[in-house]
Amino acid sequence: MATPVVTKTAWKLQEIVAHASNVSSLVLGKASGRLLATGGDDCRVNLWSINKPNCIMSLTGHTSPVESVRLNTPEELIVAGSQSGSIRVWDLEAAKILRTLMGHKANICSLDFHPYGEFVASGSQDTNIKLWDIRRKGCVFRYRGHSQAVRCLRFSPDGKWLASAADDHTVKLWDLTAGKMMSEFLGHTGPVNVVEFHPNEYLLASGSSDRTIRFWDLEKFQVVSCIEGEPGPVRSVLFNPDGCCLYSGCQDSLRVYGWEPERCFDVVLVNWGKVADLAICNDQLIGVAFSQSNVSSYVVDLTRVTRTGTVARDPVQDHRPLAQPPPNPSAPLRRIYERPSTTCSRPQRVKQNSESERRSPSSEDDRDERESRAEIQNAEDYNEIFQPKNSISRTPPRRSEPFPAPPEDDVATAEAAKPSPAMDVQFPVPNLEVLPRPPVVASTPVPAPKAEPAIIPATRNEPIGLKASDFLPAVKIPQQAELVDDDAMSQIRKGHDPRCVVLTSRHKNLDTVRAVWTTGDIKTSVDSAVAINDLSVVVDLLNIVNQKASLWKLDLCTTVLPQIEKLLQSKYESYVQTGCTSLKLILQRFLPLITDMLAAPPSVGVDISREERLHKCRLCYKQLKSISGLVKSKSGLSGRHGSTFRELHLLMASLD
Repeated sequence: MATPVVTKTAWKLQEIVAHASNVSSLVLGKASGRLLATGGDDCRVNLWSINKPNCIMSLTGHTSPVESVRLNTPEELIVAGSQSGSIRVWDLEAAKILRTLMGHKANICSLDFHPYGEFVASGSQDTNIKLWDIRRKGCVFRYRGHSQAVRCLRFSPDGKWLASAADDHTVKLWDLTAGKMMSEFLGHTGPVNVVEFHPNEYLLASGSSDRTIRFWDLEKFQVVSCIEGEPGPVRSVLFNPDGCCLYSGCQDSLRVYGWEPERCFDVVLVNWGKVADLAICNDQLIGVAFSQSNVSSYVVDLTRVTRTGTVARDPVQDHRPLAQPPPNPSAPLRRIYERPSTTCSRPQRVKQNSESERRSPSSEDDRDERESRAEIQNAEDYNEIFQPKNSISRTPPRRSEPFPAPPEDDVATAEAAKPSPAMDVQFPVPNLEVLPRPPVVASTPVPAPKAEPAIIPATRNEPIGLKASDFLPAVKIPQQAELVDDDAMSQIRKGHDPRCVVLTSRHKNLDTVRAVWTTGDIKTSVDSAVAINDLSVVVDLLNIVNQKASLWKLDLCTTVLPQIEKLLQSKYESYVQTGCTSLKLILQRFLPLITDMLAAPPSVGVDISREERLHKCRLCYKQLKSISGLVKSKSGLSGRHGSTFRELHLLMASLD
């Protein structure tokens, strides 16, 4: 029987009962479009794989309804905020609670992960916005300015700005480096529900309950265009990955908009009710909506949706086409997010002793973390998504095939589904075994040997440049009898002498460093490791020092920074990781001291200790400036390395 041709543009994928009580929040994983997280009044956070009926994992620990959930970009971490104002972060691969963050005095209405780095922004009904460092359980900044609940938070793609939308009808833009508000956008006449940054340009879109969408220019801080006449409150907006259009999720419809000039490209009827979140994967838009304890997912085939060109008719309101303003070829092009630094020269210092800004770990927090659990409901789906075999990525698998659409239920499809006489014809299949094999030409070029990768990964299944067959006995004739044990062992040992020499030399060098380490002088032991001129020894030593931040001193930084520059340029991934970790510790502990010392006026009289400290600060500043160029050049990389280098580049912004 022939398969009917699918012509559906939008269809319902599935409906599940997500919680024992009402669902209060949900979010889609944007990287894969296959992972769904829901928060409910039963105080749980449940994880689902789209188009699979069973819950993968259930996270417990909150003692009040979960009001907001958010997944980070790689879909490794999930953060959930509750009605009591507490925030919890779980590691999905380890299936355990990572952090408990306390500080808000009311409901957590919105959350967002920083695009790189372990930072989370939270907006609450107490009108405050807080930026958290989840590694230290601490609040880095608190932003005040809204007069009502903060409903949505979004970081800019470069990680330097934070946009907030609130019930006070305003959208505010915050500079993370300066720790202050850059601009306030006015114009909406109702609570603003959603904000979204353009993936490339300095453009921000905001949707409100007043049934309007506004586009804001982030260079001139003014409105670009305003789209009115939505059939209901704007509940979700999402830019196309290439930035060509904006998708707006409203009551039972998806609309595709352009902004210069404002126009509607297409309208797709989708019976999803109050859609809560959107994601794009494999040229399909996935939308999720919830009602009481049920969650429904819908799919729109974007290959059948008009994203550019002429305006579309609106089947929801009437059949009159929307007016299309004349094209404006002189519309200015905005900059993209790749820029050297923000307008401020140095970041604001954080008061370490402020209880309202930073909380130290307490026994109560530890008790909360012990009571938080991750219950794996479906082990098979959990292992497939978070612990896949032979895969480094921890995100759900990016399936190449899109979700299949159901067949059409009309007469034409039924007729097409009938078997055709032409389809029943059996074509003869040639006997491939009797076909002559083409002769092998002697001049056929031999493929070149596989080149050594530019970056050697830290996790690999076999040594680089070594083949196991080179160390095994070579059997030329298949019928040859097996070798005796002594002959086999002698052949296996061949070729290992150079490796043994290298390992013996490294062991001797480590013994030398360890002998100095036992004296308690960390600086001297690091100097001895540097003098050996072996980066592997430096890496081994730094991996120990990085585990205890109290070992770091200013004079130690002057010795380690030149070695860090070498590590960041290494082809070994493990070396680069160690260098990034050490550089991050130095920036976090000593960069404020270095900038303050260099900016302070000269002292009166002779202060030898101050002069020595000033000399060390100048030396560290010079070395950090040298490293900053390297960090900036590598911040454009993709994956974990690029994320780490972008975070370091943000921390080094005060050097400019």
